[in-house]
Amino acid sequence: MKRKNLIVARKTLNFYLTKLRKPSIKKAYEVFSKNLEILNLKNKKIIVAVSGGADSLSLLFLSKCYSLKKKINLHTVIVDHKIREGSTAEAKKLKNLLKNKFQINCKILSKDKNYIFKNVQSKARELRYELLAKECKKENISHILLGHNKDDVIENFFIRLLRGSGLKGLVSIDNIITDYNGIKIIRPLLFFSKKDLLELNKKTYDYFIEDPSNFNDKFLRSRVRKILKNLEEEGLNFNKFKLTLHNLSKSEKVVDYYVNENISKNVKFFKSKKRIILNKAFFDNPDEIVFHSFTKVIHHLGYKKHYTRGKKITNLLKSLNLSNKRDKFTLSGCIIEKVSDSVVIYREKR
Repeated sequence: MKRKNLIVARKTLNFYLTKLRKPSIKKAYEVFSKNLEILNLKNKKIIVAVSGGADSLSLLFLSKCYSLKKKINLHTVIVDHKIREGSTAEAKKLKNLLKNKFQINCKILSKDKNYIFKNVQSKARELRYELLAKECKKENISHILLGHNKDDVIENFFIRLLRGSGLKGLVSIDNIITDYNGIKIIRPLLFFSKKDLLELNKKTYDYFIEDPSNFNDKFLRSRVRKILKNLEEEGLNFNKFKLTLHNLSKSEKVVDYYVNENISKNVKFFKSKKRIILNKAFFDNPDEIVFHSFTKVIHHLGYKKHYTRGKKITNLLKSLNLSNKRDKFTLSGCIIEKVSDSVVIYREKR
């Protein structure tokens, strides 16, 4: 290593190790590190997705400390959705700042300009995961770190509640580790509040970019944040909320048990023909069990990466219930055919 590069490397190491001596930062790092230890990431590469917000930059700081201490290769990326005007300039500014001030090399992930007029934030999320998964495949990386925190968990719960999400959707939002097409999505900041991360950011990089969409009432998330501020005054806090999630989770496990039992007893799989038959008894269960069983079966057979929206499943089940003849329906790359009291499901031809 050249002398100049060696000096820069030492300065970088000293910056992070010096910051880690501060009690509040050390405590935050210990929580963060504990959440990653179960992954056994030694000698592996991980992607850290940075948006420029205080939470994602706090994630980057803690990840950088972890990579230096554990000798892990940190692959830092910035996702530019190109949906909002000025996002590309912000991404380049952030990349340059991290490179020049903190010696962190970043890669900007983006597609051609996107014209999205409905469900903007949901579509942006899908695009973000798509770009991150593509980068993982390219760089042979199987772990992505994201900066979701306590506040995001509560916000997502109420957003899904307002959209009519079922029990499974409501209780699956506080998992530190989830799977996305074989890639592990890690959220090691779920025990931190946004306020915690703002304080951490001030004591470390002392820089972040405020996304103007956070204050735009056009987006449901912004409106939900305002509602939550009022609920906080009525006594809502994360500990009470966590208890509610825990109780719902126990109910969800009961539903899962009967869903798996229903599929085991009343579904016949023909692997070679890529065909499934549901017998009459499949539908002789409570609505919630039928709904989740049918969702699982469709996802297993269809082409779609994501689970089919609940409203579409509900409407199809109503149509099947009302049908008394040999009718055909299509959903998520599958053809669903009512044959007497049974239902045959097979893939559509591409």
